[in-house]
Amino acid sequence: MKITIVGTGYVGLVTGACFSEVGIDVTCVDIDVKKIENLKKGILPIWEPGLDEMVLRNVEQKRLHFSTNLADSLEGAEVVFGAVGTPPDEDGSADLKYVIQVAREVGRNINDYVLMVTKSTVPVGTAEKVRKAIQEELDARGAMVQFDVASNPEFLKEGDAVNDFLKPDRIVVGVDSERATRTIERLYKPFVLNGHPVIFMDIVSAEMTKYAANSMLATKISFMNDIANLCEIVGADVNAVRKGIGSDSRIGKKFIYPGTGYGGSCFPKDVKALIKTADQYSYSMRVLKAVEEVNERQKSILFDKLNKHFKYDLKGRNIALWGLSFKPQTDDMREAPSLVIIQKLREAGATVVAYDPVAMKEAKHILGDKIKYAEDKFDALLDADALIVVTEWPEFKFLNYHQIEQLLKNPLIFDGRNIYDAKEMKENGFVYYCIGIDTVKG
Repeated sequence: MKITIVGTGYVGLVTGACFSEVGIDVTCVDIDVKKIENLKKGILPIWEPGLDEMVLRNVEQKRLHFSTNLADSLEGAEVVFGAVGTPPDEDGSADLKYVIQVAREVGRNINDYVLMVTKSTVPVGTAEKVRKAIQEELDARGAMVQFDVASNPEFLKEGDAVNDFLKPDRIVVGVDSERATRTIERLYKPFVLNGHPVIFMDIVSAEMTKYAANSMLATKISFMNDIANLCEIVGADVNAVRKGIGSDSRIGKKFIYPGTGYGGSCFPKDVKALIKTADQYSYSMRVLKAVEEVNERQKSILFDKLNKHFKYDLKGRNIALWGLSFKPQTDDMREAPSLVIIQKLREAGATVVAYDPVAMKEAKHILGDKIKYAEDKFDALLDADALIVVTEWPEFKFLNYHQIEQLLKNPLIFDGRNIYDAKEMKENGFVYYCIGIDTVKG
Protein backbone atom coordinates (compact mmCIF):
# COMPACT_ATOMS: atom_id res chain seq x y z
CA MET A 1 0.00 0.00 0.00
CA LYS A 2 1.22 3.49 -0.87
CA ILE A 3 0.07 6.61 0.94
CA THR A 4 0.86 10.32 0.79
CA ILE A 5 0.89 12.66 3.77
CA VAL A 6 0.73 16.39 3.15
CA GLY A 7 2.39 18.40 5.90
CA THR A 8 5.52 17.48 7.87
CA GLY A 9 4.69 19.15 11.14
CA TYR A 10 4.12 17.31 14.38
CA VAL A 11 1.14 15.25 13.22
CA GLY A 12 2.26 14.60 9.65
CA LEU A 13 5.78 13.52 10.53
CA VAL A 14 4.76 11.18 13.36
CA THR A 15 1.99 9.69 11.21
CA GLY A 16 4.29 9.15 8.25
CA ALA A 17 7.09 7.60 10.27
CA CYS A 18 4.78 5.23 12.13
CA PHE A 19 2.99 4.03 8.99
CA SER A 20 6.34 3.38 7.31
CA GLU A 21 7.47 1.46 10.39
CA VAL A 22 4.89 -1.26 9.65
CA GLY A 23 5.93 -1.56 6.01
CA ILE A 24 3.67 0.92 4.23
CA ASP A 25 5.24 3.02 1.47
CA VAL A 26 4.91 6.63 2.66
CA THR A 27 5.74 9.94 1.00
CA CYS A 28 5.58 13.03 3.19
CA VAL A 29 5.11 16.27 1.25
CA ASP A 30 5.78 19.85 2.31
CA ILE A 31 6.25 23.15 0.47
CA ASP A 32 9.14 24.09 2.77
CA VAL A 33 12.19 23.15 0.70
CA LYS A 34 14.67 23.57 3.56
CA LYS A 35 12.60 21.37 5.87
CA ILE A 36 12.37 18.61 3.26
CA GLU A 37 16.11 18.70 2.55
CA ASN A 38 16.80 18.46 6.28
CA LEU A 39 14.40 15.56 6.69
CA LYS A 40 16.17 13.66 3.93
CA LYS A 41 19.34 14.07 6.00
CA GLY A 42 17.61 12.97 9.18
CA ILE A 43 17.35 16.49 10.66
CA LEU A 44 13.90 16.83 12.22
CA PRO A 45 11.99 20.11 12.77
CA ILE A 46 10.59 18.89 16.10
CA TRP A 47 11.90 17.06 19.16
CA GLU A 48 9.95 13.92 20.00
CA PRO A 49 11.41 10.90 21.83
CA GLY A 50 12.16 8.02 19.45
CA LEU A 51 11.07 9.82 16.29
CA ASP A 52 14.48 10.67 14.84
CA GLU A 53 15.66 7.06 14.98
CA MET A 54 12.44 5.87 13.35
CA VAL A 55 12.68 8.41 10.53
CA LEU A 56 16.31 7.52 9.79
CA ARG A 57 15.60 3.79 9.85
CA ASN A 58 12.70 3.97 7.41
CA VAL A 59 14.42 6.39 5.06
CA GLU A 60 17.33 3.93 4.86
CA GLN A 61 14.86 1.09 4.19
CA LYS A 62 13.29 3.21 1.40
CA ARG A 63 9.84 3.04 2.98
CA LEU A 64 9.73 6.71 3.97
CA HIS A 65 10.27 9.45 1.40
CA PHE A 66 10.15 13.25 1.48
CA SER A 67 9.19 15.55 -1.36
CA THR A 68 8.06 19.07 -2.21
CA ASN A 69 6.09 17.84 -5.25
CA LEU A 70 2.56 16.77 -4.31
CA ALA A 71 1.52 16.03 -7.91
CA ASP A 72 4.27 13.43 -8.35
CA SER A 73 3.66 12.01 -4.88
CA LEU A 74 0.01 11.31 -5.67
CA GLU A 75 0.94 8.85 -8.42
CA GLY A 76 -0.14 5.42 -7.20
CA ALA A 77 -1.23 6.66 -3.77
CA GLU A 78 -4.37 4.98 -2.45
CA VAL A 79 -4.76 7.23 0.58
CA VAL A 80 -3.86 10.91 1.02
CA PHE A 81 -3.68 12.37 4.51
CA GLY A 82 -4.03 16.10 4.98
CA ALA A 83 -1.96 17.04 8.02
CA VAL A 84 -1.41 20.74 7.43
CA GLY A 85 -1.82 23.44 10.06
CA THR A 86 -5.14 24.99 11.02
CA PRO A 87 -3.99 28.07 12.94
CA PRO A 88 -6.61 30.15 14.75
CA ASP A 89 -7.90 33.30 13.12
CA GLU A 90 -8.16 36.46 15.19
CA ASP A 91 -11.70 35.49 16.21
CA GLY A 92 -10.57 32.03 17.38
CA SER A 93 -12.00 30.05 14.47
CA ALA A 94 -9.78 27.55 12.64
CA ASP A 95 -8.16 28.84 9.45
CA LEU A 96 -8.83 26.21 6.79
CA LYS A 97 -7.00 27.78 3.86
CA TYR A 98 -4.19 25.20 3.88
CA VAL A 99 -6.66 22.31 4.16
CA ILE A 100 -8.60 23.56 1.14
CA GLN A 101 -5.41 24.26 -0.84
CA VAL A 102 -4.39 20.63 -0.39
CA ALA A 103 -7.84 19.42 -1.47
CA ARG A 104 -7.70 21.55 -4.62
CA GLU A 105 -4.25 20.26 -5.56
CA VAL A 106 -5.43 16.70 -5.03
CA GLY A 107 -8.39 17.38 -7.32
CA ARG A 108 -6.10 18.84 -9.97
CA ASN A 109 -3.76 15.85 -10.04
CA ILE A 110 -5.48 12.55 -9.22
CA ASN A 111 -6.23 10.12 -12.05
CA ASP A 112 -7.29 7.10 -10.01
CA TYR A 113 -9.37 6.53 -6.89
CA VAL A 114 -8.02 8.04 -3.66
CA LEU A 115 -9.34 8.30 -0.15
CA MET A 116 -8.74 11.87 1.07
CA VAL A 117 -8.38 11.74 4.85
CA THR A 118 -8.30 14.87 6.97
CA LYS A 119 -5.85 14.34 9.83
CA SER A 120 -5.67 18.00 10.82
CA THR A 121 -7.90 19.18 13.64
CA VAL A 122 -10.78 20.85 11.83
CA PRO A 123 -14.26 22.10 12.74
CA VAL A 124 -17.51 20.37 11.87
CA GLY A 125 -18.32 20.66 8.18
CA THR A 126 -14.74 20.69 6.90
CA ALA A 127 -15.01 17.33 5.13
CA GLU A 128 -17.78 18.66 2.93
CA LYS A 129 -15.66 21.68 2.03
CA VAL A 130 -12.82 19.31 1.13
CA ARG A 131 -15.15 17.17 -0.96
CA LYS A 132 -16.48 20.24 -2.79
CA ALA A 133 -12.99 21.60 -3.50
CA ILE A 134 -11.79 18.29 -4.97
CA GLN A 135 -14.91 17.88 -7.08
CA GLU A 136 -14.67 21.44 -8.42
CA GLU A 137 -11.11 20.78 -9.61
CA LEU A 138 -12.11 17.49 -11.20
CA ASP A 139 -15.02 19.17 -12.99
CA ALA A 140 -12.76 21.98 -14.18
CA ARG A 141 -10.59 19.50 -16.06
CA GLY A 142 -13.45 17.21 -17.09
CA ALA A 143 -12.04 14.26 -15.14
CA MET A 144 -14.31 11.40 -14.08
CA VAL A 145 -12.32 10.14 -11.07
CA GLN A 146 -13.88 8.55 -8.03
CA PHE A 147 -12.75 9.59 -4.56
CA ASP A 148 -13.92 9.47 -0.97
CA VAL A 149 -13.31 11.76 1.97
CA ALA A 150 -12.86 10.76 5.61
CA SER A 151 -12.00 12.30 8.96
CA ASN A 152 -9.33 10.67 11.13
CA PRO A 153 -8.49 12.99 14.04
CA GLU A 154 -5.23 12.42 15.87
CA PHE A 155 -4.93 11.84 19.61
CA LEU A 156 -1.18 12.04 20.07
CA LYS A 157 0.40 13.28 23.29
CA GLU A 158 3.52 15.34 22.72
CA GLY A 159 6.37 13.51 24.41
CA ASP A 160 4.78 10.10 23.84
CA ALA A 161 3.41 10.45 20.31
CA VAL A 162 5.26 7.50 18.74
CA ASN A 163 3.99 5.10 21.38
CA ASP A 164 0.48 6.57 21.12
CA PHE A 165 0.41 5.94 17.38
CA LEU A 166 1.92 2.46 17.47
CA LYS A 167 -0.24 1.33 20.40
CA PRO A 168 -3.41 3.45 20.26
CA ASP A 169 -6.18 3.11 22.81
CA ARG A 170 -8.62 3.93 20.02
CA ILE A 171 -8.66 5.11 16.40
CA VAL A 172 -11.55 7.37 15.46
CA VAL A 173 -12.58 7.52 11.80
CA GLY A 174 -15.48 9.25 10.12
CA VAL A 175 -16.52 7.68 6.80
CA ASP A 176 -19.52 7.62 4.48
CA SER A 177 -18.76 4.76 2.09
CA GLU A 178 -18.05 1.05 2.29
CA ARG A 179 -14.92 1.42 0.17
CA ALA A 180 -13.49 4.04 2.54
CA THR A 181 -14.25 1.77 5.52
CA ARG A 182 -12.45 -1.20 3.95
CA THR A 183 -9.44 0.96 3.04
CA ILE A 184 -9.10 2.30 6.59
CA GLU A 185 -9.45 -1.20 8.07
CA ARG A 186 -6.62 -2.43 5.88
CA LEU A 187 -4.44 0.58 6.64
CA TYR A 188 -4.80 0.40 10.41
CA LYS A 189 -4.84 -3.39 10.83
CA PRO A 190 -1.21 -3.53 12.13
CA PHE A 191 -2.06 -1.03 14.88
CA VAL A 192 -5.11 -2.72 16.38
CA LEU A 193 -3.66 -6.15 17.05
CA ASN A 194 -3.68 -5.15 20.73
CA GLY A 195 -7.47 -5.45 20.63
CA HIS A 196 -8.22 -1.74 20.78
CA PRO A 197 -10.75 -0.71 18.19
CA VAL A 198 -11.10 1.40 15.13
CA ILE A 199 -14.26 3.32 15.98
CA PHE A 200 -16.16 4.11 12.79
CA MET A 201 -18.78 6.84 12.78
CA ASP A 202 -20.19 9.48 10.50
CA ILE A 203 -17.79 12.22 9.42
CA VAL A 204 -19.43 15.08 11.34
CA SER A 205 -19.25 13.08 14.58
CA ALA A 206 -15.56 12.30 14.02
CA GLU A 207 -14.81 15.98 13.47
CA MET A 208 -16.64 16.83 16.70
CA THR A 209 -14.96 14.03 18.69
CA LYS A 210 -11.52 15.60 18.47
CA TYR A 211 -12.67 18.96 19.79
CA ALA A 212 -14.85 17.37 22.46
CA ALA A 213 -11.99 15.20 23.75
CA ASN A 214 -9.48 18.04 24.03
CA SER A 215 -12.05 20.37 25.51
CA MET A 216 -12.98 17.81 28.17
CA LEU A 217 -9.33 17.41 29.17
CA ALA A 218 -8.87 21.17 29.24
CA THR A 219 -11.96 21.41 31.44
CA LYS A 220 -10.50 18.96 33.96
CA ILE A 221 -7.29 21.00 34.12
CA SER A 222 -9.02 24.33 34.63
CA PHE A 223 -11.45 22.87 37.15
CA MET A 224 -8.59 21.48 39.22
CA ASN A 225 -6.71 24.76 39.07
CA ASP A 226 -9.83 26.59 40.27
CA ILE A 227 -10.17 24.10 43.13
CA ALA A 228 -6.47 24.52 43.96
CA ASN A 229 -6.81 28.28 44.23
CA LEU A 230 -9.80 27.90 46.54
CA CYS A 231 -7.95 25.28 48.63
CA GLU A 232 -5.15 27.75 49.22
CA ILE A 233 -7.61 30.42 50.36
CA VAL A 234 -9.56 28.21 52.78
CA GLY A 235 -6.55 26.27 54.10
CA ALA A 236 -7.13 22.92 52.41
CA ASP A 237 -4.37 20.80 50.84
CA VAL A 238 -5.06 20.36 47.13
CA ASN A 239 -2.84 17.27 46.95
CA ALA A 240 -5.06 15.55 49.50
CA VAL A 241 -8.19 16.73 47.67
CA ARG A 242 -6.79 15.47 44.37
CA LYS A 243 -6.15 12.02 45.82
CA GLY A 244 -9.60 11.97 47.35
CA ILE A 245 -11.46 12.73 44.14
CA GLY A 246 -9.08 10.82 41.87
CA SER A 247 -9.88 7.55 43.61
CA ASP A 248 -13.43 7.88 42.27
CA SER A 249 -13.42 5.80 39.08
CA ARG A 250 -15.94 8.17 37.51
CA ILE A 251 -13.40 10.99 37.79
CA GLY A 252 -10.06 9.21 37.52
CA LYS A 253 -6.53 10.33 38.38
CA LYS A 254 -5.49 11.85 35.06
CA PHE A 255 -5.54 15.57 34.29
CA ILE A 256 -6.38 16.62 37.87
CA TYR A 257 -2.94 17.91 38.83
CA PRO A 258 -2.92 21.63 39.65
CA GLY A 259 -0.40 23.83 37.90
CA THR A 260 0.17 26.95 35.88
CA GLY A 261 -2.38 26.20 33.18
CA TYR A 262 -2.40 24.27 29.92
CA GLY A 263 -0.55 25.29 26.77
CA GLY A 264 0.71 23.68 23.60
CA SER A 265 -0.67 23.44 20.10
CA CYS A 266 -3.95 21.65 20.85
CA PHE A 267 -5.90 22.60 23.95
CA PRO A 268 -5.85 26.41 23.61
CA LYS A 269 -6.58 26.32 19.88
CA ASP A 270 -9.24 23.62 20.08
CA VAL A 271 -11.14 25.18 22.97
CA LYS A 272 -11.26 28.49 21.09
CA ALA A 273 -12.36 26.79 17.88
CA LEU A 274 -15.18 24.85 19.56
CA ILE A 275 -16.43 28.02 21.26
CA LYS A 276 -16.38 29.76 17.88
CA THR A 277 -18.19 26.90 16.15
CA ALA A 278 -20.96 27.09 18.74
CA ASP A 279 -21.17 30.86 18.34
CA GLN A 280 -21.71 30.39 14.61
CA TYR A 281 -24.78 28.31 15.45
CA SER A 282 -25.96 30.91 18.02
CA TYR A 283 -25.12 28.65 20.95
CA SER A 284 -22.90 29.73 23.85
CA MET A 285 -20.41 27.20 25.29
CA ARG A 286 -20.52 28.75 28.75
CA VAL A 287 -18.49 26.04 30.47
CA LEU A 288 -15.68 26.24 27.90
CA LYS A 289 -15.60 30.02 28.07
CA ALA A 290 -15.02 29.69 31.81
CA VAL A 291 -12.36 27.02 31.19
CA GLU A 292 -10.50 29.43 28.93
CA GLU A 293 -10.83 32.30 31.42
CA VAL A 294 -9.51 30.20 34.31
CA ASN A 295 -6.59 28.97 32.23
CA GLU A 296 -5.48 32.45 31.22
CA ARG A 297 -5.65 33.59 34.84
CA GLN A 298 -3.69 30.53 36.01
CA LYS A 299 -0.72 31.32 33.78
CA SER A 300 -0.06 34.41 35.93
CA ILE A 301 -0.36 32.74 39.33
CA LEU A 302 3.37 32.17 39.92
CA PHE A 303 4.17 35.73 38.96
CA ASP A 304 1.45 36.98 41.31
CA LYS A 305 2.89 34.96 44.21
CA LEU A 306 6.41 36.18 43.47
CA ASN A 307 5.32 39.78 43.07
CA LYS A 308 3.43 39.70 46.37
CA HIS A 309 6.38 38.13 48.18
CA PHE A 310 8.64 40.99 47.11
CA LYS A 311 5.97 43.55 48.09
CA TYR A 312 5.21 44.38 44.44
CA ASP A 313 8.73 45.64 43.74
CA LEU A 314 10.60 43.38 41.30
CA LYS A 315 12.69 46.05 39.64
CA GLY A 316 16.30 44.92 39.42
CA ARG A 317 15.54 41.41 40.72
CA ASN A 318 17.20 38.41 39.09
CA ILE A 319 14.80 35.50 38.68
CA ALA A 320 15.84 31.97 37.72
CA LEU A 321 13.32 30.00 35.67
CA TRP A 322 13.43 26.24 35.18
CA GLY A 323 11.34 24.95 32.28
CA LEU A 324 10.26 26.74 29.12
CA SER A 325 8.26 24.15 27.16
CA PHE A 326 4.57 23.86 27.93
CA LYS A 327 5.16 20.36 29.32
CA PRO A 328 8.04 17.84 29.65
CA GLN A 329 9.38 15.70 26.80
CA THR A 330 8.82 18.34 24.12
CA ASP A 331 10.40 21.55 22.87
CA ASP A 332 6.98 23.03 22.07
CA MET A 333 6.50 26.49 23.59
CA ARG A 334 3.23 27.39 21.90
CA GLU A 335 0.92 29.02 24.48
CA ALA A 336 3.39 27.99 27.21
CA PRO A 337 2.81 29.48 30.69
CA SER A 338 6.52 30.35 30.78
CA LEU A 339 5.95 33.00 28.10
CA VAL A 340 3.31 34.77 30.21
CA ILE A 341 5.49 34.63 33.32
CA ILE A 342 8.53 35.95 31.46
CA GLN A 343 6.56 38.80 29.94
CA LYS A 344 5.18 39.87 33.32
CA LEU A 345 8.60 39.64 34.98
CA ARG A 346 10.16 41.79 32.31
CA GLU A 347 7.35 44.34 32.51
CA ALA A 348 7.98 44.52 36.27
CA GLY A 349 11.66 45.27 35.68
CA ALA A 350 13.11 41.87 36.59
CA THR A 351 15.84 39.99 34.74
CA VAL A 352 15.09 36.38 33.79
CA VAL A 353 17.70 33.63 33.46
CA ALA A 354 16.11 30.48 32.05
CA TYR A 355 17.04 26.87 31.49
CA ASP A 356 15.20 24.02 29.78
CA PRO A 357 16.69 20.61 28.86
CA VAL A 358 15.25 20.66 25.33
CA ALA A 359 13.50 23.95 24.49
CA MET A 360 16.44 26.39 24.63
CA LYS A 361 16.75 26.66 20.85
CA GLU A 362 13.03 27.27 20.48
CA ALA A 363 13.12 29.83 23.29
CA LYS A 364 15.92 31.76 21.61
CA HIS A 365 13.90 31.76 18.39
CA ILE A 366 10.83 33.16 20.18
CA LEU A 367 12.38 35.42 22.81
CA GLY A 368 15.73 36.40 21.34
CA ASP A 369 17.73 38.49 23.81
CA LYS A 370 14.75 39.40 26.01
CA ILE A 371 16.03 36.93 28.62
CA LYS A 372 19.34 35.30 29.53
CA TYR A 373 19.98 31.61 28.87
CA ALA A 374 21.79 29.35 31.33
CA GLU A 375 24.12 26.51 30.41
CA ASP A 376 22.46 24.21 32.93
CA LYS A 377 19.97 24.34 35.80
CA PHE A 378 22.59 25.35 38.35
CA ASP A 379 24.00 28.10 36.14
CA ALA A 380 20.54 29.69 36.12
CA LEU A 381 20.56 29.98 39.93
CA LEU A 382 23.75 32.01 40.30
CA ASP A 383 22.90 35.22 42.22
CA ALA A 384 19.17 34.78 41.57
CA ASP A 385 16.71 36.26 44.06
CA ALA A 386 14.31 33.35 43.55
CA LEU A 387 13.71 30.20 41.51
CA ILE A 388 10.51 29.59 39.57
CA VAL A 389 9.83 26.03 38.39
CA VAL A 390 7.41 26.07 35.45
CA THR A 391 7.85 22.69 33.72
CA GLU A 392 8.18 19.40 35.62
CA TRP A 393 11.17 17.96 33.76
CA PRO A 394 12.53 14.85 35.54
CA GLU A 395 15.92 16.45 36.19
CA PHE A 396 14.23 19.16 38.27
CA LYS A 397 12.47 16.76 40.63
CA PHE A 398 15.39 15.99 42.96
CA LEU A 399 16.97 18.98 44.67
CA ASN A 400 20.47 19.30 46.09
CA TYR A 401 19.40 21.71 48.80
CA HIS A 402 22.89 22.68 49.90
CA GLN A 403 24.07 23.43 46.37
CA ILE A 404 20.94 25.43 45.52
CA GLU A 405 21.16 27.43 48.74
CA GLN A 406 24.76 28.32 47.94
CA LEU A 407 23.83 29.64 44.49
CA LEU A 408 20.60 31.52 45.26
CA LYS A 409 20.68 34.89 47.03
CA ASN A 410 17.58 33.79 48.92
CA PRO A 411 16.39 30.23 49.67
CA LEU A 412 13.16 30.96 47.84
CA ILE A 413 11.35 28.63 45.41
CA PHE A 414 8.06 29.00 43.53
CA ASP A 415 6.89 25.59 42.32
CA GLY A 416 4.30 25.70 39.54
CA ARG A 417 3.85 21.92 39.36
CA ASN A 418 3.86 20.85 43.03
CA ILE A 419 6.79 18.51 42.50
CA TYR A 420 8.46 19.19 45.86
CA ASP A 421 7.50 18.31 49.41
CA ALA A 422 6.55 21.38 51.44
CA LYS A 423 7.62 19.87 54.75
CA GLU A 424 11.01 18.85 53.38
CA MET A 425 11.48 22.31 51.91
CA LYS A 426 10.81 23.94 55.25
CA GLU A 427 13.13 21.55 57.06
CA ASN A 428 15.93 22.54 54.69
CA GLY A 429 15.42 26.24 55.30
CA PHE A 430 13.59 27.18 52.10
CA VAL A 431 10.64 29.52 51.71
CA TYR A 432 8.41 27.51 49.41
CA TYR A 433 5.34 28.47 47.40
CA CYS A 434 3.31 26.01 45.31
CA ILE A 435 -0.21 25.68 43.89
CA GLY A 436 -3.20 24.99 46.10
CA ILE A 437 -1.42 24.84 49.48
CA ASP A 438 -0.66 27.82 51.72
CA THR A 439 2.87 26.66 52.54
CA VAL A 440 3.94 30.01 53.97
CA LYS A 441 1.24 30.33 56.65
CA GLY A 442 0.85 26.57 57.06
